[in-house]
Amino acid sequence: MAPGRGMRFLIFRFILLACFTSLTHSAHAFQQNSRLVIPLNEWSSQRVLSRAIGNLIEQEGIPVSYQEINVEDQWGALQRGIVHFQLEVWQPSMAKPFQHYVSKNKILDLGTHQAKVREDWWYPEYVEKLCPDLPSWRALNACAPLFSRHFSKGKGVYYAGPWDYGDADLIRKLGLNFVIKRDKSDAYIWHRLKQAMLHKEPIIHLNWTPNWTDVRIKGKFIEFPHAKIDCTSSDLVAQKHSDETCYKSRRGWLKKAAWPGIVKHWPCIYQAIKRISFTREMIAEAGALVAADGYNELKAAELWLEKYQAQSQGWFDVQCH
Repeated sequence: MAPGRGMRFLIFRFILLACFTSLTHSAHAFQQNSRLVIPLNEWSSQRVLSRAIGNLIEQEGIPVSYQEINVEDQWGALQRGIVHFQLEVWQPSMAKPFQHYVSKNKILDLGTHQAKVREDWWYPEYVEKLCPDLPSWRALNACAPLFSRHFSKGKGVYYAGPWDYGDADLIRKLGLNFVIKRDKSDAYIWHRLKQAMLHKEPIIHLNWTPNWTDVRIKGKFIEFPHAKIDCTSSDLVAQKHSDETCYKSRRGWLKKAAWPGIVKHWPCIYQAIKRISFTREMIAEAGALVAADGYNELKAAELWLEKYQAQSQGWFDVQCH
């Protein structure tokens, strides 16, 4: 038998009360018990600095956990609150998704670091003795046999990371006699570099600045043509543009991003991250502690905080309790 109107009203009120209680309890539980989750990406400075800032947050009484995640997947995770902020958003490789989601109010732009960045082809300085016309990109073909490996059939090898900068388009458009060998993370790249340096072998690989090589190794970036347009596949097919116009700039800003919910759930951390501003030296030293000095990232984070204690205390001059 169907319940009467009075009974249906009581049932409806009970359901509403249960939902309200559940929501209130969930919100309270989030604020009191949930962990702030920081993503860990594929390069050393990001991992060390994330753990260093995580240590400072834990000193404020807020529990922190870390999530291994690649750059491509982090945007969806930031939108959904699976991870809560990112300290290193590099313009050359991340500007497009970052600006898209900021414009849709899916993630927050928490400001720009003092450091300026570049991501590009790089070589240790001793290579110039073997290929004297470097750093000009026009020297690459003449010296391609120097950079060849057993698998490259006489072509030079450019060692890249897991991130796509449009290098295949660049190679085709400029007619470079090179192939790309991708490594899984920066650790593989640095291992190759150290082995090459040990025997003074020629090598060209992806590098970026700020990075540990800034403070430990002398080297230079390849100087490609100045960018006027992006070197896209459609441009290659149409063949409308000269070599001098088809190179995508790999210099720019370094920003911070966050899940929008951080404003409500951790307002003091939101304010602290906005104040964080890494210099070139800070980022380079963070990477060097792991890649050059051999510390694990947990110890590296501790040592980094000891060195930059004065600066980091200024970022966290609020009470989060």
